[in-house]
Order: sequence, then C-alpha cells, then structure tokens
Amino acid sequence: MLALVAYDITDQKRLAKVAKTCEDYGLRVQYSIFECHLTPSRFEDLWEELLELIDPQSDRIVAYRLDAKTSERTRTAGTMACSRKVVSYVV
Repeated sequence: MLALVAYDITDQKRLAKVAKTCEDYGLRVQYSIFECHLTPSRFEDLWEELLELIDPQSDRIVAYRLDAKTSERTRTAGTMACSRKVVSYVV
C-alpha cells in the first residue's frame, strides 16, 4: 500500500525526530510530505512511532492510505530531487 504522510510540527526538536522517522519509512516528496510504500504492519509501526513523537495539543500528522488501484492512478509532473536515497519498486 502507498501511504502519503504529512505533518505540521511546532517544535524544532520534534520536527527533526518526525522527519527522521518518516525518512526511515519512505521518500520525502515535499518538505513535510512523504510517500511510503509499506505493508499494513509496517504502516502501523510508523504510525505508532509518530504518535509517540508528537505533542497532540500543538502538532498534527495525517496519513492517507491508498490501495494499489488508487495509487496506480496517481499523477505526477516535474522533477524531484531525492533527499536521501533512490528506492525502486518492481511489481
């Protein structure tokens, strides 16, 4: 499954921890948006880690989970510079 994870974190230390956690699970496509190709159990791992890092009174995270059919209809345009590593998926 493809999960699109976005966040708005108010504290710089928490922001860095959330970004690092997301980088461990997916590919940064915008400053605070990640595409994560995960199994359902890996998604739950990511979500639990993020919940432990944020302050729910001042921060927000959101994850849109897309099934295979929906993710196939995703459109992109333009270039993207990867912030970390290139990941290839073979289907």
